Amino acid sequence: MQSFKDLEVWQKSVDLTLEIYKLTKRFPKEEKFDLISQMRRCAISVPSNIAEGWGRESTKQYIHFLFIARGSMYELETQAIIANRLKYLDNDSHSVLTNRMTSICMMLNKLISTLKRRL
Repeated sequence: MQSFKDLEVWQKSVDLTLEIYKLTKRFPKEEKFDLISQMRRCAISVPSNIAEGWGRESTKQYIHFLFIARGSMYELETQAIIANRLKYLDNDSHSVLTNRMTSICMMLNKLISTLKRRL
C-alpha cells in the first residue's frame, strides 16, 4: 500500500461520510447545531483518524488512531439510532447505515488485529 487512500476501510468511511451529509440535510433545521453537527463530525472523524494514524511514526500510534476511528463509528451508530427513533431517519435508511457501519467496524477490527500481530 502506498497511501491510506488505498485502504478499503478509508474509502468506505469516506463514502459513509458523504451519505451522512446527504441524509442529515433532511433533518429538521432545529437540529443543525445538535444531531446534524454531531453526526457529521463523527462521520468525518473516521476517515480522518485512519489517515492521521497512517502518517504517524509507529504502528502503536497508528493502532491508537484506529481505535479512535472505531469509537467515532460506534458514536455515529448511537446517533443514527436516536435519529431513527426521532423519525428523522426512516427504517430503510437506518438499516442501510447500520449495515455499512457494521462493515466498517469489522474492517477496522481486522486492521487493528493485523497491526497488533506485527508489534
